[in-house]
Amino acid sequence: MVPHLITALTGPINELEQRILESMPAVERWFRLEWMEHTPPFYCSVDIRNAGFKLAPVDTNLFPGGWHNLTPDMLPLGVQAAMAAIEKICPEAKNLLVIPENTRNSFYLANIAQLQRIFRGAGLNVRVGSVDPEIKKATAVELPGGETVTLEPVVRSKRRLGLKNFDPCTILLNNDLTAGAPGILEDLHEQYLLPPLHAGWSVRRKSRHFQSYEEVAKRFGKMLGIDSWLVNPLFNRCGELDFAREEGMECLRTNVDALLAKVRKKYKEYGINEKPFVIVKADYGSHGMGIMTVRDVKDLEEIRKLPKNRPPVVKGGKAITDVIIQEGVLTAERINDAVAEPVVYMMDRYVVGGFYRIHAERGVDENLNAPGASYVPLAFAESTRLPQPGQKPGASAPNRFYMYGVIGRLAMLAASYELEATDPEAETYE
Repeated sequence: MVPHLITALTGPINELEQRILESMPAVERWFRLEWMEHTPPFYCSVDIRNAGFKLAPVDTNLFPGGWHNLTPDMLPLGVQAAMAAIEKICPEAKNLLVIPENTRNSFYLANIAQLQRIFRGAGLNVRVGSVDPEIKKATAVELPGGETVTLEPVVRSKRRLGLKNFDPCTILLNNDLTAGAPGILEDLHEQYLLPPLHAGWSVRRKSRHFQSYEEVAKRFGKMLGIDSWLVNPLFNRCGELDFAREEGMECLRTNVDALLAKVRKKYKEYGINEKPFVIVKADYGSHGMGIMTVRDVKDLEEIRKLPKNRPPVVKGGKAITDVIIQEGVLTAERINDAVAEPVVYMMDRYVVGGFYRIHAERGVDENLNAPGASYVPLAFAESTRLPQPGQKPGASAPNRFYMYGVIGRLAMLAASYELEATDPEAETYE
């Protein structure tokens, strides 16, 4: 189940927590039935915002980094989930090849070291194979804690991918393919590639994910008898933008205006005295780049002030041409006066842990995934403690984390809908 956490937080939370806890058997059964029909992504992390009156995911990452930010106490859950996931996919698996991002950044590689630890604990031989053309021989990179990660050049045969004297049955991608899928990873029909190539940003769109999430949230809301808006951020989308030429700006203004009006209406319905805002961000790509908080359509004039030769970009310098306009969700969470948001980590269909992302220089309505962010692990009191029904809403850390786990799993389920819809090899039945 979901770990019991000690956090210093007792922030506001509405009757949503109460409703979810009272309906826990129905909630868990609902998830069980969904997983019988849909395959969860191999692993994912979900950024969640708790506004006190609303609890919603704002981003779902299918190639999660940051595993090193989980506490050692969370490793047993990760190992168990990894065992369950591998058993389903390739029970006779012996070797696992991890393909990382093309970087030697030691913090990112600490995340790879943690993944190695988890899968070794699950009983696999784990090695790291780089698709970076600069890695021509085994290269050891020293990490801040004194550990080393060895990057080895991958070797491609006609139908398989491996390393010299290492033939894996399963390949774990920890590379989000923002720049597109390298040819060396294509047409691997004899090995399991997890997640599949169409989970990468060369195919994936955030708007498609949140469309799937909206569907999931509506069905979940109906089952619980709640307004799905309480767990679902509204959104619009704008394609065909060219910031350098100021093309598509009218589409952006219209959509921002329409979404702000929708959110205003919802705030009025619930008596919320906060100023609505939306987040404008690239419809693809990660790492918190190219994100803007818009409280009024006039804020979009800031885009005009950007240097024409330096339009907003995502990781890898790719220019932003499609954006998602997402209802902004405030965060009521704080750690030592710094604004915080929970990030939940999952593998297979299990919540395995998480941490708070905190940022001392950002406001409650701003993106926290930015330079200067730090991470506070959610620490265990006991290894697997169930929620505590009957506690005063908002006061119990295990209840709060159980609820985060429910929202995280809803986003994970939406990701499985999304991957089914974009699977190039999906069978169609007439």
